[in-house]
Amino acid sequence: MTRDFRLVWLGQTASSLGNGVTQLAYPLVMLALTGSPAAAGALAAVRAVPYLVLGLPAGALVDRWDRKRTMVLCDLGRAVNVATVPVAVLLDALTPAHLVVTGLVGGVLHVFFSAAENAVLPSVVARDRLTSAVSATETAQAATGVVAGPLGGALLQLGRGVPFLVDAVSFLVSALCFASVRADLRPERVERRSLRAEVAEGVRWLWRHRGLRSIALTAAGLQVAISGIALVAIVSAGDASPTAVGGLFAALGAGGVVGAFLAPRLKDRLGLNGLLLGVVWLHAGLWAAMALVDSLVAVGVVLALFTVSMPCFGVAALSYQLEVTPDHLLGRVGTAFSLLIWAATPVGAAAAGLLLDLTTPGTTSLVFAAWVVLLGAVRSRVGHGRVAAGTSP
Repeated sequence: MTRDFRLVWLGQTASSLGNGVTQLAYPLVMLALTGSPAAAGALAAVRAVPYLVLGLPAGALVDRWDRKRTMVLCDLGRAVNVATVPVAVLLDALTPAHLVVTGLVGGVLHVFFSAAENAVLPSVVARDRLTSAVSATETAQAATGVVAGPLGGALLQLGRGVPFLVDAVSFLVSALCFASVRADLRPERVERRSLRAEVAEGVRWLWRHRGLRSIALTAAGLQVAISGIALVAIVSAGDASPTAVGGLFAALGAGGVVGAFLAPRLKDRLGLNGLLLGVVWLHAGLWAAMALVDSLVAVGVVLALFTVSMPCFGVAALSYQLEVTPDHLLGRVGTAFSLLIWAATPVGAAAAGLLLDLTTPGTTSLVFAAWVVLLGAVRSRVGHGRVAAGTSP
């Protein structure tokens, strides 16, 4: 891989590690300040809302702006923003409102940063190396996800402001990495129109490209199901202790690393459509197996296969999106694709909760299995040729 890609990879990894550290620290500090789980949950929602509201406009704007400058400025802004928390702790002036504002500002900056970072890979690696590049970035992010939670907890033991200070440093490291990239990360120059028209152009391009549209809808459908797996697994575990269940989920984080690492090799062996369809049918079988499990060990085996297979689908889907999308549309198409996944997540979680209230974990698992079988049947009709060729808008 090129020098510029290594810098992009290091910047993304540093940013991901810092985000993971404070993802745990934010709700814990809010709980310590208020004693209210509802307040901690509201803070998590505040941090997530900006993507749902600003995702599409952010994609259109980063298709206008210099993407390197955007990422550097976002990183510097996030560093200053999160650094206000340890300063407030030092002055004994930290309040719940401060955490909410910091979370909101950080969420807004994250939207623009992520829209830009997803669009830069085709500028720093050759198109035929995109799958390997996406695999490398996803592997690193999965690895940071494994260590960030325990690290955040350990840092929090040293003081409430320490995780936020580490996060600020990680953003500075990321900013330095992206500032050092030599490649031109500016989008191709095209005629500009209104922001609404450009947002609509990105969504329309995604919808008209039959191959990418099919992958996006399949990914969203899988996300509906996978968003309920944690709750189903917890209920299926029965009388297992919370410590055992928590340890199981923490250990399974390593599965994401394995899946992201294996994705390029499986894509080479099975082809794009073969890999995507294989993951769908595997998930149908895993949901059926979840209906039969009766022990924590069995739940763990099923979860492990889910955890390994999802990154395989994600790496293949993202690399295909980057390969077929024109440079001047990368931000818009990427955020439109991601927004489908974000929208599917609460649907799946809510459906799992409702089904578990009304039925058993086994029945809930069979409902999700039937849903994924339907996805597989639709996916099978698409065919490899249509996915590979797509349709030019």
